[in-house]
Amino acid sequence: MTTSHEELLDELRPAAFAIAYRMLGSVAEAEDVVQETLLRVHGALQEGQQIDSPRAYAATVATRLAIDQLRSARARRESYVGEWLPEPLVADSADDPARHAEMADSLSLAFLVLLESLSPEQRAVLLLRDVFDYGFDEIAEIVGKSEDNTRQLASRARRHVEERRARFDASRAQRDELARRFFAAAEQGDLTGLEELLAEDVVLHGDGGGKVPALARSLHGRGRVARTLLAWTRQGARIPGASIRQVVVNGQPGAPLLVGDDKVLGVWALDIADGQVQGISSIVNPDKLRHVGPIADLRTLLKQRETS
Repeated sequence: MTTSHEELLDELRPAAFAIAYRMLGSVAEAEDVVQETLLRVHGALQEGQQIDSPRAYAATVATRLAIDQLRSARARRESYVGEWLPEPLVADSADDPARHAEMADSLSLAFLVLLESLSPEQRAVLLLRDVFDYGFDEIAEIVGKSEDNTRQLASRARRHVEERRARFDASRAQRDELARRFFAAAEQGDLTGLEELLAEDVVLHGDGGGKVPALARSLHGRGRVARTLLAWTRQGARIPGASIRQVVVNGQPGAPLLVGDDKVLGVWALDIADGQVQGISSIVNPDKLRHVGPIADLRTLLKQRETS
C-alpha cells in the first residue's frame, strides 16, 4: 500500500466509523464494518478504479454493510435478555470539548435507542440526510432507492423520531455541573439532593444482557429511580476500590463505574434537558464494555463482598 493510499484510508476511517456506529449502536460491529469498508476502498484503488469522491464511496460501502448487518441482527435483538442499549462511547471530560460537541446530540444513547424503531433503510436515510448532510440524490444512490422514495423514507423517519426525541438544550458547562451534583449526591447517599436533580418522569434504563444482574425493565418516576440509584451506589461502596469518574459518554455527561486498577463494572450515561436529568442508562453487560477497558467480574466481587 502506498503512503498516499494509507493517508487516504486514515482520513476516511473516522467518517466511516461515525456512520457505522450510529447505524449499529455497537463499537465492535462498527469497527468490523469500517475494516471491511477500508479494505474495499483499498482494493478499488489497487485495481485502478477512478473514484471521484473517496468519502462518498466509503460512505456508500459502510452504509450498505451496516444495513446488511442490521437485517441479520434483528433476530438477535428480539431475543435479547432484558432491555437493549447501545455500546457506550466513553471519552475523558478533559478531552477537547469541541470535538465531542460536534453532532453530540446524534450520538446520545437516547437517540440511538430511538433509531432502533426504524427500518434499516429509514435509519440510513435519516442519518445521512440530517446528521451527515448528504443530498437526496447521493442518498438515493447509496441506499438503492429512487430520490422520491428516499425523501419519503426521510420524512417518515424524521416524523417518528421528532415525536419522541429528547432536547439537550443546556450548555456543556451547565450539563457538567448538574452531572457533578448528581454523582456527588449518589455517592453521598443524599436522597433529597438526588431527587431535586431528577425530572418527575425520569426513566432509568439498564442493560445486563443476561450476563450480570440488571434491571429487568426500565424504571419510571423520581422516587423509584432515586432510591434504586442509591441502593446501587451503596452496594458499590461495599466493593473495595470501587469508584465513579465523571466523563463524556456519547456526547453527554456520564461515568464509568470502576474497581481496583481501573477495571470496568459498568457505564452510566445521563440525558439532561431543562435543567434536570431526564434519563439514566446503566450498561453493565460486559460484552458491551470491552472497548472501554479491562472488565471486572461483578459476580465474583459480589460473592467476595458477601463472604468478607
